[in-house]
Amino acid sequence: MVPDALRRWLDGGRTGVKVCGFTREEDAHAAIDAGVDALGFNFYPQSKRAVRLADIAPWLKKLPSDIGRVAIVVRPDEALLRELTQSRFFHALQFHGGETPEFCAEWGGDFYIKARPISDAASADAALADPAPCLLLDAHAPGVHGGTGTTIDWSLAADVVSAAARPVVLSGGLRPDNVAEAVRQVHPAAVDTASGVESSPGVKDAAQMRLFVTAVRGESVLDA
Repeated sequence: MVPDALRRWLDGGRTGVKVCGFTREEDAHAAIDAGVDALGFNFYPQSKRAVRLADIAPWLKKLPSDIGRVAIVVRPDEALLRELTQSRFFHALQFHGGETPEFCAEWGGDFYIKARPISDAASADAALADPAPCLLLDAHAPGVHGGTGTTIDWSLAADVVSAAARPVVLSGGLRPDNVAEAVRQVHPAAVDTASGVESSPGVKDAAQMRLFVTAVRGESVLDA
């Protein structure tokens, strides 16, 4: 089910690391050098980290083939989805805007990621009821779709992970100084961050990405 290029992120026998919101080629290479498994690119025009495919395609296609590439969309129109899927640059779509399961399956195929906001037991149950093949748990922030820097209730996230028979990615306010504890408490298949390793929206900090990966790997080793 998991595409080959995403296996080391979601199915590699250790906690995978994905960093989202890349806007610059040099940051993507710094992330790869730091040991990040997957990169996320935001195609939501209202995001502070929004990119256009035409702008990033020249360097996107030169990235190593074993690094996962995920296209993040929020209530996308069909023209954007056709552009993204026909480009073949991405290994998965990540839906963030309350799209229906039918819509996600139509465009995402056998494997896609669905972001679910977690704030209470009801929202955790709703996440588990979503049939997406991969769930991403994020903070609930009205009108904002990820990248808020707000942490979620890790005990609720742990309940979802333990009950879900599929990969679950933990997001929401993860930073180098808290991600190891998050992994210890939640045991997700992977973790995801954007603002936690940035110097400003869309501009990644190479040192923070290295610290983030080191923190995750250290916790993964202790769990083994």
